[in-house]
Amino acid sequence: MAVQPNAAREPRLPLTRERVLRAAVELADTRGIDSLTMRNLGQELGVEAMSLYNHVANKQAVLDGIVEVVVGEVIAAVDEIEPLSDTAGWKDVMRARILAAREVLLRHRWAPDVLESRTDLPPSLVPYYDSVLGLMREAGFSLDLAHHAMHALGTRTLGFTRELFVTQDKDVEPEVAAVMLQQMAGRFPHLTELMRVVSHDAGSTLGSGCDDQFEFEFGLDLILDGLERLRAGAWSLPSGS
Repeated sequence: MAVQPNAAREPRLPLTRERVLRAAVELADTRGIDSLTMRNLGQELGVEAMSLYNHVANKQAVLDGIVEVVVGEVIAAVDEIEPLSDTAGWKDVMRARILAAREVLLRHRWAPDVLESRTDLPPSLVPYYDSVLGLMREAGFSLDLAHHAMHALGTRTLGFTRELFVTQDKDVEPEVAAVMLQQMAGRFPHLTELMRVVSHDAGSTLGSGCDDQFEFEFGLDLILDGLERLRAGAWSLPSGS
């Protein structure tokens, strides 16, 4: 059947701040954070870039906004974790919450860079950190120990960490790699030994031979185990500190 010239068209969704920010998140997810420009964002939404300024003041406002979106997803994921039922289970609850936050950030791999670029704590993160602190207090942490625990956990509470050095993996022929290791062996025997046995994780952001998820959980468990010993031992601030 032929379409009538005056047939009703499907109405265009109105442009809103939420729609702009959701499109910005999707753009960053699919094309990388560097692709997030007002022009590209307008193209994604099918509007002129100037139309966006009715909803977001500038690109920095967009970056602030996509942080809000991601933090909202983190809070929603963490809220799914069963609450603390007894003090002995605090570690399992904390671990589950942090790994739930990590799952969100793994969907938005650009998020850690944007979070760390903010000069002030995003307001949307205040209730999240309050809940982290509240979990420790409920588990019997002194305020002093909980304070130091927050520093020890750092960005792990949000599911990511930063390495001192991050290497960019390059494809190297096995024969070339073997020669390089042979040349290193005399000067750096311990590093060479390690490099000979580690397995390569192609998706790693830490570098060749590193399994991101394992390394994250390994460090997290070390910290949580240490905090549990301090909590159980009724730790107090050493004198003179």
